[in-house]
Amino acid sequence: MGQPALEFSDCYLDSPGFRERLRCSEQELERTNKFLKDVVKDGNALIGAIKNYSLAVQKFSLTLQSFQFDFIGDTLTDDEINIAESFKEFAELLQEVELERSMMVQNASNLLIKPLEKFRKEQIGFTKERKKKFEKDGEKFYSMLDRHLHLSSKKKESQLQEADLLVDKERHIFFESSLEYVYQIQEVQESKKFNIVEPVLAFLHSLFTYNNLTVELTQDFLPYKQQLQLSLQNTRNHFSSTREELEDLKKRMKEAPLTCKLPGKSTIEGYLYSQEKWALGISWVKYYCQYEKETKMLRMTPMEQKPGAKQGTPVHLILKSCVRRKTDSIDKRFCFDIETVERSGPITLQAPSEANRRLWMEAMDGKEPIYHSPITKQEEMELNEIGFRFVRKCINAIETNGVTTEGLYRTVGSNIQVQKLLNAFFDPKCPGDVDFQSNDWDIKTITSSLKFYLRNLSEPVMTYKLHRELVSAAKSENLDYRLGAIHALIYKLPDRNREMSELLIRHLVHVCEHSRENLMSPSNMGVIFGPTLMRAQEDTVAAMMNIKFQNIVVEILIEHFNKIYSGPPEDNAAPPIPPPRVATRRHKPITISKRPLRERPLFFGASVEESEEENSCGLTPNGMIATISPDAPKPLQRSRLQRPGELDPGRPSPENRGTGEPCAEVDVGRLVSRLQEGGAKLSSKSANSIVPTPNSLKASSLQPKKPAPRPAAGCKEGEHESFPKARLPGEKPVITRPPMRPPDPPCKAPLPQKVEAKADLVVGTATEAPSSVVASRAKFFETASFRRGSSSCPQGRFPNEEG
Repeated sequence: MGQPALEFSDCYLDSPGFRERLRCSEQELERTNKFLKDVVKDGNALIGAIKNYSLAVQKFSLTLQSFQFDFIGDTLTDDEINIAESFKEFAELLQEVELERSMMVQNASNLLIKPLEKFRKEQIGFTKERKKKFEKDGEKFYSMLDRHLHLSSKKKESQLQEADLLVDKERHIFFESSLEYVYQIQEVQESKKFNIVEPVLAFLHSLFTYNNLTVELTQDFLPYKQQLQLSLQNTRNHFSSTREELEDLKKRMKEAPLTCKLPGKSTIEGYLYSQEKWALGISWVKYYCQYEKETKMLRMTPMEQKPGAKQGTPVHLILKSCVRRKTDSIDKRFCFDIETVERSGPITLQAPSEANRRLWMEAMDGKEPIYHSPITKQEEMELNEIGFRFVRKCINAIETNGVTTEGLYRTVGSNIQVQKLLNAFFDPKCPGDVDFQSNDWDIKTITSSLKFYLRNLSEPVMTYKLHRELVSAAKSENLDYRLGAIHALIYKLPDRNREMSELLIRHLVHVCEHSRENLMSPSNMGVIFGPTLMRAQEDTVAAMMNIKFQNIVVEILIEHFNKIYSGPPEDNAAPPIPPPRVATRRHKPITISKRPLRERPLFFGASVEESEEENSCGLTPNGMIATISPDAPKPLQRSRLQRPGELDPGRPSPENRGTGEPCAEVDVGRLVSRLQEGGAKLSSKSANSIVPTPNSLKASSLQPKKPAPRPAAGCKEGEHESFPKARLPGEKPVITRPPMRPPDPPCKAPLPQKVEAKADLVVGTATEAPSSVVASRAKFFETASFRRGSSSCPQGRFPNEEG
């Protein structure tokens, strides 16, 4: 049960029961006061935690933004550009989220803490002052009454009458103080229901509005996330392909370290020790030597490999001859003599090993016989008729039996079976005598054999000669130049190579057409066939870093097969000239930070003018009237663009054009009643009805879902329409969620005897100003329910609306 009522009549009796009921009310007020202190304390802690979290996120975003990816090589792929820009995009997204959060936190204290503190200090504090006055006046009255009752009846009548007047005066003061105290208790007990809940509601609304904005930002983030995931997967595939080639190169380097010569480097280079003759004896000085065979230039740089040692000045010598030093002529091993133009006598050099000395003497055309280290090579395959026949048979078997196989070309077959198939097909006795339709050869074996044959050609299909030009075309930032340059270079290939490339690319296009089944997209096929159809002549790490651009070349050939292989370009004498580097790049990295900024809405109006009118009338964000300053912070809100053909809220509608109302109270009451009648139904009959803006629907999106409301008696079906959110041409699409209906209005049937009074309220007579927020809210709902049920407004229409 609730608290018993404090009757005003009990103030005059001041009975023990009244005192007990008063004590219960005081305990309830004290409990409320303690509760408000806890709410304020925990609310401040929550706001502080949100601020600290926001600062941590902002610091995290700055850390992300400060990092810059470095890369190997001279150019990035499109996917690598997207990845390099990703941290900047992440940081800007986090900063946008934190901007919304900071606005919410900025208003949190004004929405939650200050109203509760104001109610606690002003209302409950004032009640405590009334209590002190009540107790003081009561103590004074009862002490005077005790003294008055002890007066002797034998005293003069005038003295007794004077004493009676004083007691009556104190009694009147005490009873008045008791009445004021009880009235104040009753007022606080009733007003706390909305004065406490309303700030918490406004704070939660602000918090949930921020969460809703975060959800919308998440929807905007989805396309970028999907594209970035695709770029990450493509880059991972390129990395896997490059890693395999690098491991193979590392293995070959272990077997023969000096067989892999870098392009543009010296014929041979390395450390040698030179015999230097001084006055006090002979010393051996360490040099880093570089020799160019074409110019016979030997560059010797003295080296001291100690921490902090400075590099000496290099010496340039022109070689005349090179002779191996006889073993018995010197006590050092691995020595040879050279003669130069600049010096008169021979220079004795010492190599670090016998094999290294042989390489130096071979490079310098030394007179000692050169012993080559055996380099085993697999017998090279040629691009001949047998090879074309093999490729056609493989393609025919794959397209007939396995074009929809998942992971086609990615899944590797057995090495034993692959070698068996190749040996059988390329057998010199009966070349090409293999039935690919036989059950002996599965699809994995055939695809692996085709890749093995193409990789082991003496020269790749795209040739060594055009390799650099093709890679340079793929590195271009201009997408049109990429396509044009590759198109022109394809027709620079020898006829056999171009015929083979067309045969293979046509097959890969056919495979990619079944990508839904085999999961092999043009990007995936580029990763597989990039190193297969193209490879650099030199085996270096720098060449391996260009494999990703080889993959892009194959991907372009697949995606533009019809254009490239339909015929040569108009002028195939030379590839198109690339645009200057200062030009704007045509390929722009994916981004989410350049989209149009979101606007902040208003709740019961779609225009700024309406919001100002509502503020002038005291409309709070919760749809209630209160006296607020124009500078007071408002909860986070978001506006939506007006849909073409939608009524402009700033203009008078056909229904009320010419019937200007002094304040927006009637409009707000009308809108509230329409929202509560559930009006989100689509019908062609709503041409002349007021269409609620998307903002009004947005205002109800945080309400819990309830069953569909029953239409009111005076409300026509199909009177309202709901429109999806409109957006600018450059704005990204956002998932539109259906609005949820607001809570049902209070069920209050209109009474006949109150019709005139409510009509006065609707017309806008200012004789009865609302005394509180609750009274204002009640006025809205009563006005709306009266208009729906009033006989003077048939069919639920408002006054001044045209039929």
